[in-house]
Formats: sequence, structure tokens, C-alpha cells
Amino acid sequence: MASNRPAPEAPYEPSRHPETFGYGDFRADEGPWEEWNPTEDSLQQVRGRHRVAKQRGGGLARSSTVLGVGVIAAVGAGGMASANTGKPPVSIAMPDLPSVDSLLGNGSQETPAGSGTALSALGVSSDDSAQGADDAGEALRNRIMAQAERQQGQAENKATAAADQRILAAAAQAEKVAATQAADAKEKAAAEVKKQAEAERLAKLAKQYTLPTSSYTITSTFGQAGAMWSSGYHTGLDFAAPTGTLIKAIHSGTITEAGWAGSYGYRTILTLNDGTELWFCHQSSISVKTGQKVATGEIIGRVGATGNVTGPHLHLEVHPGGQATGIDPMTWLRGKGLNP
Repeated sequence: MASNRPAPEAPYEPSRHPETFGYGDFRADEGPWEEWNPTEDSLQQVRGRHRVAKQRGGGLARSSTVLGVGVIAAVGAGGMASANTGKPPVSIAMPDLPSVDSLLGNGSQETPAGSGTALSALGVSSDDSAQGADDAGEALRNRIMAQAERQQGQAENKATAAADQRILAAAAQAEKVAATQAADAKEKAAAEVKKQAEAERLAKLAKQYTLPTSSYTITSTFGQAGAMWSSGYHTGLDFAAPTGTLIKAIHSGTITEAGWAGSYGYRTILTLNDGTELWFCHQSSISVKTGQKVATGEIIGRVGATGNVTGPHLHLEVHPGGQATGIDPMTWLRGKGLNP
């Protein structure tokens, strides 16, 4: 089988492109290369390793090994950076090496010019990079939104608790005010009922009691001090009226005394059913006798100026239970529904 016609050897001139792996520097260990035109004999299978190309000085093997490790590391680092940080990939330029086909003579003999291919983009599509950035941004956004929602929830819970406290305090205050008002209203109602009952009682008593005289003027009250009274103070209530003015029984009872009584002048004592004695003093005349029973409003005498007096008047004293010391006739009369 005829072999391919050998091509004339030409001196090798390595590429001096600034984009080569040497970054603008010429390296002596990268060539020169021999052109290999394979034949049928040279393509026979041999044991062990297959020699693909013969290199002077072993520059290609060493450079390719170092470059391969660098490419793997750069690709791994670029992928981790894209996936972990979510930042846009950084372009790292690398030279394009001659393909295996060119080494085997299956393609063009010329070494293609270097290209700026980003190592970080090797094995990672633009969609994957964009997806990684979007996922990282979405995760950060979700964390921020979750934190904002938690803070807002805490603020709302705090505001709700404060509002509940204010509502409870206001309700307690309102309940306290309502209880106080209810107690006051109840007390006022009770006082009103008591007052009404007392008024009804006095009205009923007033029908049973009457004032001792009419057309009078109160001149001296109980307890009033003065030298004109032997005890040093006034012991009764004086109704000043013209001589001869009628004196009436304040309440029904029995006449237990009627006659002269020294400084009291002519005096009539009316004893009521409860034992209270009513003294009518300084009369000009007496119209009843001892032991006589009288009714309320019955005439028992007339106003006069007998005894120790300075003018005509009725001196009235009240002695509960017939005791020697009397009480205030004004208070006693008002207690019977009368208003002197």
C-alpha cells in the first residue's frame, strides 16, 4: 500500500499572539514540532501506551498537564462562585489549544488564534448563572420579608396587648364608677323612702297633735341663759300672745294638775298616755279640773301673765316620763309633725 507523499519540512515558527498561554512571552519549550503524516504501518496497534505525537523536549505534555489542572480548578471555582454568591461570573481569558485532530493531521495545520473564553462560564450556561442569582436574591428577599413580618407581628402583638390593658383598665374604671353611682342612687332612694315614710308618719301624727295656741310669737327658747330664771337658763318655750288667747290640749290625755304653782303662776299639767307631762304655765284662767280626760285641741285655759313674767305669754315645758328635768319643747313638737 503506497504511503502518503511526505510534505517538505518547513521551519516551525511558534505563534506570538499576545493572547497565548504565555501572555505575550515566547517560550522556547513549546516546539518546534515535527509534522507527522501517519501511514498504515504507523497506525498499527502496539502494546502499552499509544504514542500520538513526538515532542521535542516534552513541552506539550507538561504544559497540557498544568493547563488541564488549571482549567478544572478555574471551572470549579467559577461554578462555586456563581452558585454561592449569586454574583455575575468574572471572565477569565484562556488560550485555545490545538485540537487533537490537528495533531493527528485530520484538520488544518494552523493553530487557531486564542479566544477570550471565560473559565467561570465553562460548564455553566447563562440560564444557570441567572437562575443562581435569582435564587439567591429571592432567598435574601424571603428572609428580609420574613424578618419584617416577624417584627410587624411582634409590634402588632405589643400594640394589641397595650390596647387590651387600656380596655381592661377603662372597663374596671367604668365598673367602679357604675358601682359608686349605683350605691349613691340606692342610698339616695333609701333616704327618699325614709323621708317619705317619716313625712307620712308626721302627717298622721299631726292629725293627732296640735299647737297649744294661735296668733303667737316665739320669744324665748329652751336653754337660753338669763338672770331672770332661777335656774340660770330658760327651761321651756315661750309663746307670746295677748292675754285671754285660748290654750288648747296638744294631745289627748289626762289632766293631772290644775292650779297655782308659784313662779309659774296658774299652771295646768296634761299627762299623755306614754307618761309625758306637758306644763302650761302663766295662764290667766284654767278651764279644766284634775283627773279630767281631754282630747286633742280641747280648750284647757287662756294666756295670761301670772307668776314670774314680764308680759303675757304661754310658757310650755315637756317632761318625758314625768321627770323633773325637761327637754326642748321645739324638738319635741317637730317630732310630732308640728312646726312652731
